[in-house]
Amino acid sequence: MADPNEFDDVMPENTARRKPEQPVGENLFTRFVYMVIIAFMISFASTIIGILALLQFIILLTNQRKPNERIAALGTDVGIWVAKATRYQTAASEVKPWPWTELD
Repeated sequence: MADPNEFDDVMPENTARRKPEQPVGENLFTRFVYMVIIAFMISFASTIIGILALLQFIILLTNQRKPNERIAALGTDVGIWVAKATRYQTAASEVKPWPWTELD
């Protein structure tokens, strides 16, 4: 499961402790290619989140308002992936999201 404190360094109350930004270390054309690929992946992830939300709502209607734990966990994991991808897209991080790095 994902670390709940993974993004503490980007929360507004913690940004004063952040290290100064470094220049992008990789070739800019290569980064652009990754950014385009990741943009398509973010769009797909958004569709997945919408489908999960609809499915979870149907389960809530039919299961006495009890959410499906597996769908909730998958939604959390997809959300964390989108956050990591967005950090790479906006150059807040040099770490590429899965599949280029390990999925947390």
